[in-house]
Amino acid sequence: MLARKGLLPDGFLLTRLAEDQNQPNRSRAKCQRPRFITKTGSCNVAHKNIREQGRFLQDVFTTMVDLKWQHSLLIFTSAFLCSWMLFAMIWWLMAFAHGDLKPSDPDSDPGPVPCVTAIHSFTSAFLFSIEVQVTIGFGGRMVTEECPAAIVVLIIQNILGLIINAVMLGCVFMKTAQANRRAETLIFSRNAVIAPRNGRPTFMFRLGDLRKSMIISATVQLQVIRRTVTAEGEVIPVCQLDIQVENPLRSNGIFLVSPLIISHTMERGSPLYELSAQSLASEDLEIIVILEGVVETTGITMQARTSYIPEEILWGRRFVSIITEEDGRYCVNYSKFGNTVPVRMSSLSAKELDQTKGVQDGGVEANLQGWGLVRAGRGGFRRGARACSSSAPHPWYAQSEKPEPEVELKGQKRTVRLEVIGPKAEEEEDLEDISD
Repeated sequence: MLARKGLLPDGFLLTRLAEDQNQPNRSRAKCQRPRFITKTGSCNVAHKNIREQGRFLQDVFTTMVDLKWQHSLLIFTSAFLCSWMLFAMIWWLMAFAHGDLKPSDPDSDPGPVPCVTAIHSFTSAFLFSIEVQVTIGFGGRMVTEECPAAIVVLIIQNILGLIINAVMLGCVFMKTAQANRRAETLIFSRNAVIAPRNGRPTFMFRLGDLRKSMIISATVQLQVIRRTVTAEGEVIPVCQLDIQVENPLRSNGIFLVSPLIISHTMERGSPLYELSAQSLASEDLEIIVILEGVVETTGITMQARTSYIPEEILWGRRFVSIITEEDGRYCVNYSKFGNTVPVRMSSLSAKELDQTKGVQDGGVEANLQGWGLVRAGRGGFRRGARACSSSAPHPWYAQSEKPEPEVELKGQKRTVRLEVIGPKAEEEEDLEDISD
């Protein structure tokens, strides 16, 4: 379509299609990589071979809330229909036992008073059961004082109907007010980035809230899930390691009034300390993000989740700014929420950078020490003192171990400490010129 409109040349599209056909295995390999938390926040874990299924019936309410909507509505309808049918059968049997179902002659005297008026068949008993349980009361059928058992059945059906209504309405309310519903308006950037910040490699992702109502006491937790092997050879398929979120208060609390970039410095002690650009593609890890807080309008505790696998972590890129100032207020452009730009960054890991920096610092210190030795050697004493050679591993303070020169002044000995500044000849004067 773009080629027909003249926006893109046909050659570009054909080349792009050929590249996509030649690289099917790469996309397939990426799709086959398992993850514990999907991008939508659901847990990608299947529970199999559960023998004790009865444990779910011990907590019926939670089980019904966790069911899908179609299953919940099926149970909701079945519960009412079964209760109506059950009590319709009871009302019909009661009318049959009392003789209310016998046809009466209109010319003869009226028979005994029935237990329930206007019940002549099972259909009429079913209609009366619905009227009693949902308290409709059309007025054509009613319980009389003839049968005390009918009054007892009426009370039992009313109580049971209230219980069914309370349970079903509670389940519907809890399903509509679940915490994950509020999480639908909380968005995470599709990709995470690793870029330098304050001179250190930093793992970053963006988080935003589309609603004006805020999340109270919001906290962000980061965890790394990876496969590890202990020193004893034990394989731990799921090893969870906490990651400290970059915060001056050393806490995970955030104020989510506008989109934020959550960062983690890859320093010593971090699970990502040895991660480099080359090892990122082959790493078997998953970074899970958990946002928890209290919904301001409802007071319900909510939780939003997502995760990042190595294919979704971009090395050497950072997020663009999306907050601008317009008409005295801040405006957020969500069209650039996940946009990134490349930055200059080394492909080495934080550990390798620290080691390289340590070697360079050590080299600088060695050069400085050597420079001090050369100066100390070049600024030797003129009277029989031999200049120190820079090739000798000699500390700069070794001169203090040498005996200090003594000068005779008018029959009086005085010890003078010499301070060598440089190798210039004009700065080196004879010790005999020193006077009181």
